[in-house]
Amino acid sequence: MRPAGRRTTGGSVASLFRLTAGHRRSIAVATGLTLAASAVGLAQPLLARRVVDSGARGEVLWPYLLLLSALFVAEAGAGATGRFLLDRMGEGVVRTVRHGLVSRLLRLEMRELDRRRRGDLVSRVTADTTLLRDVVSQALVDLLTGCLVSAGALLLMLWLDPLLLLLVVATVVLAAAVVTTLLKGMRKASEQMQSSVGAVAAELERALGALTVVRIYRAEEREARRIGARVDSAHGAGVRAAKLAAVMSSAVELAVQGSFLLVLVVGGMRVGSGGAESLGDLVAFLLYASYLVMPLSSVFRAIGLIQRGTGAYLRIDEVLALPEEPAQPPALAIPGPPPPGTPPALELTDVRFAYVPGRPVLRGATFTVPRRGLVAVVGRSGAGKSTLFSLIARLHDPDAGIIRFDGRPATALSRQECRAGIALVDQNTHVLEGTLRENLTYAALDATEDDIVRVVRLARLGDVVRRLPGGLDGRLGDHGGTLSAGERQRVALARALLARPRLLLLDEHTSHLDAVNETALTEALGAVTRDCAVLVITHRLATVRHADRIVVLEDGRTVASGRHDELLAGSPAYRELAAHLPPPDCCGG
Repeated sequence: MRPAGRRTTGGSVASLFRLTAGHRRSIAVATGLTLAASAVGLAQPLLARRVVDSGARGEVLWPYLLLLSALFVAEAGAGATGRFLLDRMGEGVVRTVRHGLVSRLLRLEMRELDRRRRGDLVSRVTADTTLLRDVVSQALVDLLTGCLVSAGALLLMLWLDPLLLLLVVATVVLAAAVVTTLLKGMRKASEQMQSSVGAVAAELERALGALTVVRIYRAEEREARRIGARVDSAHGAGVRAAKLAAVMSSAVELAVQGSFLLVLVVGGMRVGSGGAESLGDLVAFLLYASYLVMPLSSVFRAIGLIQRGTGAYLRIDEVLALPEEPAQPPALAIPGPPPPGTPPALELTDVRFAYVPGRPVLRGATFTVPRRGLVAVVGRSGAGKSTLFSLIARLHDPDAGIIRFDGRPATALSRQECRAGIALVDQNTHVLEGTLRENLTYAALDATEDDIVRVVRLARLGDVVRRLPGGLDGRLGDHGGTLSAGERQRVALARALLARPRLLLLDEHTSHLDAVNETALTEALGAVTRDCAVLVITHRLATVRHADRIVVLEDGRTVASGRHDELLAGSPAYRELAAHLPPPDCCGG
């Protein structure tokens, strides 16, 4: 729960001002220039007063007119320079915030990331920060300078004519009361609009990510209506915010224009009746009354913009407050030297885990993976096989039990240390937008051309290289859209092999391969296991039969382990599984 102060205008201003850390010098210079321009502007009515009175006395006017022109030029130059500095500062703040958001999102705890919609998170990096830029580059300084300039104008008006000032203050206070009543609704409408924009991005990302399914099942109109509902919600909130802003603007405009008319009528009557003030005084007062329009408008506009920006800031701040993966192990868990002898590459002891408390997925997984050879994990769907890989890759941490890498507890190592020796090919076969070469070398940026040729041969990607325009430097499209499912799987496998890991994790790595490619890759893995440990999840009998050890997982527990023939003879659970494993010549398409 956020502190209540952040929901008030003062709290919002303080929170937004903290974002400008590192840019305070630019803000000070820009504010100084803006105030200087405003001071020059405040001097102009006094000079105009002198021109009017001097003209009435028949004095020479051109020096005053020349000075007045110089003041106009100085005001424009100082104002333009200050505005540029503020805009540049706003871009700098947004860059810093976006860097922070991107860094946080890429390091979020997986549990937290799984609860969030990707499109909404992207919207916070793009749409919300864009609105924030307008707030920090305009609203904060406009609020400060507007208040100071308004105060200066009011003091000069007080000096010229206190009675006329009372008329101006009365109308301005009335406008301020109207604006104050609208601020809460403005903030609420803005928050709803930003949330709806994020929902639009999330729904669109959902539909585009499954566009094949959408089209095959003729759901374009249904998805368009679903996304359109979010668009309509954003539109409705935006219209409400615009309506409130229009009322606020009109209230300020009416107050200032009304006060101007009152001053003109009352002041004109006083001058006409031979009052104390001169025509020059009335002209100067009227100029200040009209001059008051800009700073007062900027103050009320800044307040409204801050209310809209608060919604964006809270959404950004929510992401920045989300927990990320700890970079280092606990201070008390400093890893010591590896144990004597040759410990296994991986060891799990009574590992337990639940994504949701009270609904365990793993209830006691125990097995080891030697430094060389292939270990297969088999079990029914939902037995916890893929969850095991998430724990081994340190995407999640077990609720109980111990995972050891080379004899060292995972909790005594940083995640980077654990992952440094791991490569993973999962069921999703992630292929990134870019070239084939960029995808292959993603985990091995210093790979040589010979290394790349080697993994291309092992993964049987020669036909892909020959087909792509540009060969290894040919682009694969978003999510590898130019490749078939089997080709994406081979690209992911080649990427993993190029990293030369100590532990290679394969999750259904042949599920999309035909029998010829599956046989070839199975033979290639035989060579790979001479250099590293391979842990594979599979439903393919060809892989299981040739594994050095098979681990049987049932309801989150390790119930048996051994070679294929041993388990057929001694494990009823494995015999039942083996009876349903696809035969070696079954292809996945």
